[in-house]
Amino acid sequence: MSIKRSALSVGAVGAAVLAVAAATAGTAAAHGTMTGPVSRIAACYAEGPEHPVSQVCKDLVAAGGTQPLYDWNEVNIANANGNHQALIPDGRLCSANRDKYAALDWPRTDWPATPVSAGKFTFQFRTTAPHVGTQTVYITKPSYDPTKPLKWSDLDPTPVAQAQVDRTAVNGYYTYSGTLPQRTGRQLLYTVWQRSDSPEAFYSCSDVDFGAAGAAGAPAVSSLAAPAGPGDAQIAADAAKSTVAHHGHGGDANAPAGQPLPTSSAAVAGTSATGPLLLAGAAALGVGWAGMVLRRRRIEAVRRDS
Repeated sequence: MSIKRSALSVGAVGAAVLAVAAATAGTAAAHGTMTGPVSRIAACYAEGPEHPVSQVCKDLVAAGGTQPLYDWNEVNIANANGNHQALIPDGRLCSANRDKYAALDWPRTDWPATPVSAGKFTFQFRTTAPHVGTQTVYITKPSYDPTKPLKWSDLDPTPVAQAQVDRTAVNGYYTYSGTLPQRTGRQLLYTVWQRSDSPEAFYSCSDVDFGAAGAAGAPAVSSLAAPAGPGDAQIAADAAKSTVAHHGHGGDANAPAGQPLPTSSAAVAGTSATGPLLLAGAAALGVGWAGMVLRRRRIEAVRRDS
């Protein structure tokens, strides 16, 4: 093979590796939703996409099909970058302004609600791809009306919990503490997970019921049984039905279905390391290709001078 052809060959390989590296570096997406208290989408998914139990979950499937539930961990905005209020209009908070999840915005009083009371509360967020970022949980103001679409102004600006999360999620969960204020009746907890290593953010709405009094330490009274989130067995069994890609932002048109659901920091570490390794390899190939091209040019220059 001639020097010129070798240079072109190596250059093509280097360009291809650079293209792959550019496409994959820094795109290991985080995914998940609040399960304690359980979010709307987690509660409906746990009931079973094919045979939901509660009327609101039945209506959700009738309106949008089962795929939103199989993709329960993907209520996101890929390029949020902290601009949540600018990107999500009033009335579309629970869906993150995504038509696919529009049913989550329905202002209904029959969403499965978790009985709670004022005071300390332990939050659990089920993550299928842990990543560095901040989770912030807001609660609705005492004047919140669950029969009306949720607006940004309905949320108390003071978070009830905020946690820095990282690449380690014990058994697939982020667990942290917060404090619920005095409330009565149905309220809503709104969770924003903003990644710090990517502009991507995730959102979830969890309905809670403080009962008639809502006093600290008093048992909440709810007309509904406490809803449950999906278990590991269900998540694993339905993995092939998900269209969420865990190597990208999720919801991409070309995302392959049935990606594995990593829950350990080791699994994510392996994924996120791909970008730097590819960039290093591409850089090495690029240097070699450039050196061969320069050598070829020097040889041709000497021949012309002679």
